[in-house]
Amino acid sequence: MSLSPEKASQAEASQAKEQPEIGFGIIGLGMIAAKHAQAIKSVPGAKLVAALSSDAAKAADFAARFGGTPYTDLDAFLADPALQVVNVCVPSGDHARYGVPAALAGKHVMVEKPIEVSLEAADRLIAASRQAGVKLAVISQRRFEPDVQKLKKALDDGLFGQLLSADVFIKWWRTQEYYDSADWRGTYKLDGGGALMNQGVHYVDVVQWLVGPVKSVRAITRTAAHKIEVEDLALALLTFENGAVGLLEASTLHYPGLPERLEITGQNGTAVLEAGKFKVWEFKTPGEKVQTDGGPGDSGAKNPGDISSQGHAYQIADMVATLREGRDPAITGEDGRKPLQIIQAIYQSARENREIFLD
Repeated sequence: MSLSPEKASQAEASQAKEQPEIGFGIIGLGMIAAKHAQAIKSVPGAKLVAALSSDAAKAADFAARFGGTPYTDLDAFLADPALQVVNVCVPSGDHARYGVPAALAGKHVMVEKPIEVSLEAADRLIAASRQAGVKLAVISQRRFEPDVQKLKKALDDGLFGQLLSADVFIKWWRTQEYYDSADWRGTYKLDGGGALMNQGVHYVDVVQWLVGPVKSVRAITRTAAHKIEVEDLALALLTFENGAVGLLEASTLHYPGLPERLEITGQNGTAVLEAGKFKVWEFKTPGEKVQTDGGPGDSGAKNPGDISSQGHAYQIADMVATLREGRDPAITGEDGRKPLQIIQAIYQSARENREIFLD
């Protein structure tokens, strides 16, 4: 299914003057929270109304920069009558800790990637949202990139024929200072994993969404270049339920940081995305023409701060449309669980040195 972000944004813009704004609030005011705030500001029909941090000065500064009421108390934050959607931007291992009470307070929830660091915690968050009858969306903005959308349509239309292989390479670079900048980074408890769980999760999600469910994995992981608990290098062989196979490599040790790359080959041709833009588009049967010059795209290969807020804006616009139309978000909690399950299977395979089959 195509998400059609451009059409969604146009529809939101046309309706914005006719319907009340939807109030968003952010929990956790680190680097990624600024991307959420910028995205909310850019979307017609969305308004930042609240910001929560345990640090009063940080909350006040964030609210002064982006708007909304600053809070240091969760209950007071959730009691704000203008607040309808809570954006959970705390460390990954705390997503359920804050997302569950937000849902049970009757607030819709948008949670940063990954949905959580364990399937048990992810399931608690999903269950709480169902129990409360609220919407749960998981940030996975790479799905919304225009060339990824074109690739999805081509796959759905059968342009590739029988799929043969789907390979993903996320050869990024992070300094030791990056990991040392916050005590949760590079820990199992709050980061949940390393290069795969934190940086690679986006393209784990994209490849399974494009190609289909993963049947089994066979993997190795290493902590080779950083002083952290978790891996800075993960390699996996993926077998998909449709018979295609794939290579997956995620790292934070490839200096100076290379653009992420996705390669999909079928009997009829091959497409390659580099940093979210087409690098190769070659098919036996002529189809839609696409530009294939690659480019820097929206990549955090060298610096996480380089990531644009545009993808987040697509998902904020989707949440606005979700609430106005009474439908599910484009990326639900159940959708966000799928890449987490694959990553956990990869970690298990590496620990036990065997192939792991997914349920």
